[in-house]
Amino acid sequence: MLSRVSVPLRATHGLRQTVPAISGYHAKFSSASLFADTPTAPADSILKLAGMFKEDKFPKKVNLGIGAYRTEEGKTWILPSVAAAEKALCEDPTADKEYVPIDGKPEFKRPIQEMIFTKEEIDSGKIVTAQALSGTGSLQVIGQFLKNFCGVKKIYIPDPTWGNHPAIFKRAGIPDVEMYPYWHPPTRGLDFDGMMGCLGKAKPGEAVLLHSVAHNPTGVDPSEAQWNEIVALCKEKQLIPLLDNAYQGYASGDLHKDGFSQRLFASSGLEYFIAQSFAKNFGLYGERIGYIHVNCKDKTVADAVLSQLKIIIRQSYSSPPRHGAAIANKILTDATLKQQWLDELTLMSKRITSMRTALQSALEAKKTPGTWNHVTDQIGMFTYTGLTKPQVERMVNEFHIYMTADGRISVAGLNPGNVDYVAECIDTVVREN
Repeated sequence: MLSRVSVPLRATHGLRQTVPAISGYHAKFSSASLFADTPTAPADSILKLAGMFKEDKFPKKVNLGIGAYRTEEGKTWILPSVAAAEKALCEDPTADKEYVPIDGKPEFKRPIQEMIFTKEEIDSGKIVTAQALSGTGSLQVIGQFLKNFCGVKKIYIPDPTWGNHPAIFKRAGIPDVEMYPYWHPPTRGLDFDGMMGCLGKAKPGEAVLLHSVAHNPTGVDPSEAQWNEIVALCKEKQLIPLLDNAYQGYASGDLHKDGFSQRLFASSGLEYFIAQSFAKNFGLYGERIGYIHVNCKDKTVADAVLSQLKIIIRQSYSSPPRHGAAIANKILTDATLKQQWLDELTLMSKRITSMRTALQSALEAKKTPGTWNHVTDQIGMFTYTGLTKPQVERMVNEFHIYMTADGRISVAGLNPGNVDYVAECIDTVVREN
């Protein structure tokens, strides 16, 4: 019920005006906040770890939580190719800060597509590409598209997976998010039989999320033969694949090798989605640069798909950021910078591999109970250590080694100065817990 109360407004020729107000407003809100019933949400677990690490004064603290490449001195690293590209862009007298198109600058698309697709596939016009807000934004837009235009009511995601995946798809409106078996604790490897058994029960038109390379958090990928079986199953069951491509080139140091699963899907004749992030392989974490790719049946379908993706993007954030995309484009279109970047990918990959070897060797030298070959069998930025939650709690609270509760560590946070300390602490908690 509306009542009229006298509320002073900005004076207009000295007149006092009145506006309608809701009865009981003052009684309800004069002494309490409008947001009094808003509960405090739990902090993001990984970002909380980062905050705890920053505040920690312990001299031997180690940050193995956030997936960001660090130098042997433990510092974040701006790739020299990125620094050179950025310098060139900032000195370009023709540069501007105008809005870019909803789906990103068209001239940027082909160099991005060439990281994944063949010339023939690109020239066919059936590949839709749209710039988005890194991997998270790409997944969110794809999730909305799956719900709105593919009628997807269920998506299968690996167990475990990146912690944000379930929330992204639920927020997109997909009502059923089901985990399929992926991690096999006894072998600390892939539960391929469990995975295929679960997906074999999926219905036509349901979606499946697959990590294209360097599975997060386990670092365990299917073999090439297993990838062939996965593609065949998707085709047989008429599933809609969504490949999360966050580590191409970063996992092995070789773009082509890390693109195997994507090429396999491209040759399958299936229509599918890719969410591509440039956070890890370009070190552009805070620039939020990524791309959506949709491999469609033909150009006519592709045109319709792009038109609807653009509407979702327009309603979400209007247009994507330009600076990081320009850096990536500069690198990919300059032969010298591109080779420098490829060399840097190799360098990062080799250092992470060397830290895996160092950690495994240190644990085996201490005769730490259990087997530790999984540390070097796994690939990419992360290792799923197999530590239990109580063991992880001791690692964080007692030894100041910051890692996620599921036992995942970012191998990029290891260096020659801390790997022995980390191994010593793992040995302690494994023996005592």
